[in-house]
Amino acid sequence: MYAGFCNIHGDYVAVLDADLQHPPALLPEMLKMLESEEYDSVAARRTSRTGEGAVRSWFSRKFYKIINRISDANLVDGVTDFRLMKRNMVDAIVAMDEYNRFSKGIFGWIGFRTCFLPYENVERVAGTTKWNFWKLFKYAVDGIVNFSQMPLSIASWFGIFMTFFAFVMIVFIVVRKLLFGDPVAGWASLICVVIFVGGIQLFCLGIMGQYISKIYMETKGRPHYILAESNIQGSRPVQ
Repeated sequence: MYAGFCNIHGDYVAVLDADLQHPPALLPEMLKMLESEEYDSVAARRTSRTGEGAVRSWFSRKFYKIINRISDANLVDGVTDFRLMKRNMVDAIVAMDEYNRFSKGIFGWIGFRTCFLPYENVERVAGTTKWNFWKLFKYAVDGIVNFSQMPLSIASWFGIFMTFFAFVMIVFIVVRKLLFGDPVAGWASLICVVIFVGGIQLFCLGIMGQYISKIYMETKGRPHYILAESNIQGSRPVQ
């Protein structure tokens, strides 16, 4: 998608799936809306999830609610990558040359005026989806990490809470020992606490690791794509 944006030269740019799950018949109506109204893009929004499993649909709806609460990206439930955009919006997308690209978040974050065109979801004409549940889950995690610092804040506040809770328990144990002379009995409970705290620490380190890995990929400065050959005049060989 990014390679296409970099090498396209038209005043209007459309993005749609090649398996015809995004109906090309909507393009004339999209173009009419862009020419007659003050919008920079028209995005197709599914009014139904025909052909999609109930579990997947439920997780999709929850993802949109979560990311809109914790990030600056404005994502509308049901909106796909199927859209028609003006040149100025495409130029803004190309200017965001980050390596880790979450397209839905980028479309919402740049803030251009977007009109949503409802349509009924249709089955693809050929092929099968390459997006299984695990790939969608990783894509959702990428979106949250790329457009929100909330996981880091949660880890920090949870660490503060656990430190305070541990301090209170230490005071409680010391006072109990001084007043009642009742030592803390049982190594099992101690091991459980140690394992629990260790698990929380590893969880928080994992969250920070996600952000560090994104920084690592950005600092490499690798090209977004490598173009071996092209039939587009003026296309750039490496970007």
